[in-house]
Amino acid sequence: MPKREEKTIAKNRRAFHDYEILETYEAGIALTGTEVRSLRENNCQLTDCFALIRGGEVWLNNVHISPYSNGSIFNPDPDRKRKLLLHKKQIRYLDAKVAEKGLAIVPLKLYFNEDGRVKVELALARGKKLYDKRASMKERDTKREIDRALKERVR
Repeated sequence: MPKREEKTIAKNRRAFHDYEILETYEAGIALTGTEVRSLRENNCQLTDCFALIRGGEVWLNNVHISPYSNGSIFNPDPDRKRKLLLHKKQIRYLDAKVAEKGLAIVPLKLYFNEDGRVKVELALARGKKLYDKRASMKERDTKREIDRALKERVR
């Protein structure tokens, strides 16, 4: 069977604004069949989601996956907690980092990989202060102005 290309379902753009991304990880996610079908229709929101480590397991909270349109009574709760699938060594490492330095585990995007499986890109992140957010916005604006000036100069 030919491999497909990666298809992004949802991105958490707010995470890049609110957090400084230090490391990223790829994790599987435990879903039901109707949730996967709903994701194929791009019915997902990652706006205020986060991951917690409880009892040696990683749980994804506040991810809204809308019920499948052709589903029946077997559609699960759209806002339920979902278990993430990581190696035990990675979970221990993340747990130590979060407890030690006050970091957070934030999902960046939800996507189908080449094999058609749903994956979550997690980030170990540190919250930005207000002045950090302003500095990054200013940096982005100056970069945009420089690109415009270079584009005009080429013409």
